Amino acid sequence: MTEQTAPVQDDQGQPDEGDIAADYIEGLLDIADLDGDIEIEQTDARTTLVVGEADDDLGGLSKPEVVAALQELTRLAVQQQTGEFSRIVLDVAGSRDARAEALQAIVDRAAASLADGADRVALEPMSSYERKLVHDLVRERGLMSESEGEGQGRHIVVLPA
Repeated sequence: MTEQTAPVQDDQGQPDEGDIAADYIEGLLDIADLDGDIEIEQTDARTTLVVGEADDDLGGLSKPEVVAALQELTRLAVQQQTGEFSRIVLDVAGSRDARAEALQAIVDRAAASLADGADRVALEPMSSYERKLVHDLVRERGLMSESEGEGQGRHIVVLPA
């Protein structure tokens, strides 16, 4: 039988999702025998855990699909302790910046296709966090976008303005 510790609490006596998430990730890093500093960045909308820096060697943990899986596991761990849905975002060794650059390139290609005469450009399925970034990038380019599909197949379609 494993021993459960009480959730870390904030100033109002509520469980602090950033501390819970950091403890969870720290435990996973210990199991994997990896070193990485963990920073908690809090905004009104969400909590972001930054694990390591861009040049840190965290094995394959910074691969997009691994970050997505770790983020989901972390969200579930936080939800189990708080009883509430969590909007934790995980950034491992600069993975979020790298993914944002890749998403910018995808939007650039979609814009070029529209400029070449395409009526619409359907993008690959992506997480809600990534879709939000893409909608913002598309809007900055003066184009329109909408989400289509359900579940794992939910994706963005880029349209001319």
